[in-house]
Amino acid sequence: MTRQPAERPQAGTADRLFALLLAVLPHHLLSRGMHALTRWESPPFKRLLIRWALKHYRIDLSEAVEEDPEHYACFNAFFTRALKPEARPIEPSPDAVVSPVDAEVSQVGTADDNWLVQAKGRYFTLEDLLGDADLARRFRGGSFATLYLSPRDYHRIHMPVAGSLERMIHIPGRLFSVNPATTRAVPRLFARNERIVNLFDTPAGPAAVILVGAIFVGSMDTVWAGTVTPVEQRVSQWRYDGEGASPVRLDRGQEMGRFNMGSTVILLFPPGRVGWSDHFVAGSTVGVGEAIGRLEDPA
Repeated sequence: MTRQPAERPQAGTADRLFALLLAVLPHHLLSRGMHALTRWESPPFKRLLIRWALKHYRIDLSEAVEEDPEHYACFNAFFTRALKPEARPIEPSPDAVVSPVDAEVSQVGTADDNWLVQAKGRYFTLEDLLGDADLARRFRGGSFATLYLSPRDYHRIHMPVAGSLERMIHIPGRLFSVNPATTRAVPRLFARNERIVNLFDTPAGPAAVILVGAIFVGSMDTVWAGTVTPVEQRVSQWRYDGEGASPVRLDRGQEMGRFNMGSTVILLFPPGRVGWSDHFVAGSTVGVGEAIGRLEDPA
């Protein structure tokens, strides 16, 4: 095990108080309640929520396949709405790595051996994130990016590169908020929250697309497994590359899943296989299909 980088958290008093409040809340109970409310098909109730979200977050429904807010059966149907293909064109260059989500870039860079940057002055390990020491070794010294989806963002997740699914791992955990305040204040946040690790075989070698749950995100969906919410509080794993398994092959830019409220996606690539674009830096914003890097030949 390499030495942990010195932690010098940049969290202020307000960040710490917010994190302390979240720590004592019943995350999963609140998330189950939100799950029920956002799927309630009462016309007055869903209309009230949708109108509030449209105004508060300044959502442009002209990009959506369904532009009429009255046609959504419930708030979650509106929240996870599909967009018109022309709203998010996919970068055509064959060596492009594209953004899988509409998001703010929380962190991006190279894993320092086993360590990833969570926020300025905070770190967590690949092994803790992935829950598997052998899997973590594939990505040591590799490229990573952490992408934060706010409630105003499009909440479907697309493939950054083409790939064949090898396995999906569900790791239970807490459901802290993943907004900037909590990433500054909560140690090892992404390695403590519930998450789904999706491992693909891609032109860049092994690649991981990790869906991190958050408060009010009581479930996450994938196009091959539907809603992933195992009841048992233990790590669950599904293989898709063995004999008798149904193969899952997805093209770059193809939808792979969705969040049922805001959350975070983490991308991992092995060393020397992906070079990030100059504009793809912490604090920038990206959209689905936008080029964020290039595939590189191994040295």
